Amino acid sequence: MSITTPATEATAAREGYFGAFGGQYVPEALSGALTQLVDAWHDAEHDPAFASELDDLRRSYGGRPTPLYRAGRLSEEAGVEVWLKREDLAHTGSHKLNNVVGQALLTRRMGKPRVIAETGAGQHGVATATAAALFGLECTVYMGAEDCRRQRLNVVRMQLLGAEVVPVESGTRTLKDAINEAMRDWVTNVDSTHYLIGSAMGPHPFPTIVRELQKVISIEAKEQFALQAGGVPDAVIACVGGGSNAIGSFADWIAVEGVELIGIEAAGEGVGSGRSAATISEGREAVLHGSRSIALVDEDGQVRPAHSVSAGLDYPGVGPEHAHLATSGRGTYLSATDDDALLGFRRTCELEGIIPALEPAHAVGWLLRHGHDHLGDGARVILTMSGRGDKDVDEVVEVAGWDVGVAKAFGTDRSEPTDNDRSEP
Repeated sequence: MSITTPATEATAAREGYFGAFGGQYVPEALSGALTQLVDAWHDAEHDPAFASELDDLRRSYGGRPTPLYRAGRLSEEAGVEVWLKREDLAHTGSHKLNNVVGQALLTRRMGKPRVIAETGAGQHGVATATAAALFGLECTVYMGAEDCRRQRLNVVRMQLLGAEVVPVESGTRTLKDAINEAMRDWVTNVDSTHYLIGSAMGPHPFPTIVRELQKVISIEAKEQFALQAGGVPDAVIACVGGGSNAIGSFADWIAVEGVELIGIEAAGEGVGSGRSAATISEGREAVLHGSRSIALVDEDGQVRPAHSVSAGLDYPGVGPEHAHLATSGRGTYLSATDDDALLGFRRTCELEGIIPALEPAHAVGWLLRHGHDHLGDGARVILTMSGRGDKDVDEVVEVAGWDVGVAKAFGTDRSEPTDNDRSEP
């Protein structure tokens, strides 16, 4: 399947748009499956039994609600009051299960025995494999070969949960290429297979379904903040790749005046360096993976390689609702470099006893370096800790060149950290 498809050569449905962005730009072979999914989602939205089962699974299986935690020491260092929405404490270790359980229920509703998924950091793959095991579905997960290398722990987790993991060797061997292969599989097996997309991207109705299933993050956070802190925050901050955790974090705040929505993209080695994944900062309007949005494309409309230390943000596009929020001015989209992310990773560990995934570590790194200047004195912010960082520890140590050592790793070195130990990587 072509990565970018001119609208004149595709099926474009004038529904599921966010301003100028969204729609359905797909081969004819997928039109029937998308129509079936639209109908199934519409029916489920109006079915109290669906909502009841989903809510019960979220509580009893997924561990919701996740806590909202005031990060005192991180707040002192950032110069603003930081509240962490702890999606890292949900079952499977990230926000991904919110979407996956709902789509697994839809898969059962449509009578399909098999799910496929793409994954970058592996968290969506793990969540999909988990739900497939729970519902008795066959599961295949496509993952770029480079991401398999740097997220090896999650590859093993998926396999333990019964999923087939297919390393993708084409292209840059990362998330974009995994999506391409998953779409090819879907075209071939559309009658028996549901493509369980993990982010707020793709053809309609996927961006809407993912937003509505991830919206639980902001619904909970709004209630928790009012109870624990009072009022509303000055800003809600989340990392953005395709944008599932961010749109879930933003959704229930969009209509609330005075709350800035800040999405932090991965700038890799820097905006303008040629090795970045800051799509909104550097991209242009294009059709990518079935919807019109903003993507990293060259003058000829070809997709440019994206780069990030984080496998989950290493994607050359963004979901269409984020493109709309950015161009309409409702959302503020900024970026953090690899070095910012490593700083955020390390300081969250040291200050709060929380090992973050590299994805939300971008948001923490931006907040530590730029948050006070951007937000001002007395600002209160909610930052979505979208996942835990077990999967990233080996990669961080290797990339940053940190000398962990056996003594430090096992807690036998009781010496005080040196200035060099505390410096940014």
